[in-house]
This record gives sequence, C-alpha cells and structure tokens, in this order.
Amino acid sequence: MPTLFRFLVICAVIGGSIYGAMWALVLFVDPQPREVTIRIPPERINPPATGSLKP
Repeated sequence: MPTLFRFLVICAVIGGSIYGAMWALVLFVDPQPREVTIRIPPERINPPATGSLKP
C-alpha cells in the first residue's frame, strides 16, 4: 500500500473510532437534570452611580 493510502486508512479508522465513541455516549448516557443557582452580586445588577449629578 502506498504511503498516502495507508495514511488515509489510519485517519479513517481514527475518525470512525471517535464517531463511534460519540454515538455510544449519545445512546447510553442520560444527563441528570438539576437546579443551578448562580449568585449575582447586587453591584452588578444596580451599579453605584458614578459622577456627580445633582438636581
């Protein structure tokens, strides 16, 4: 087998293995739903006023 064909066969085998592993993960692994709580500091929601604006 010439070198190019051997390289392409090896790349195809590696790609097929990766594709098969991803397919197996999709088929056999079920994600567990859970609640996610992210605390946001009040400074990010209501930033302190900057500058001096007086009515």
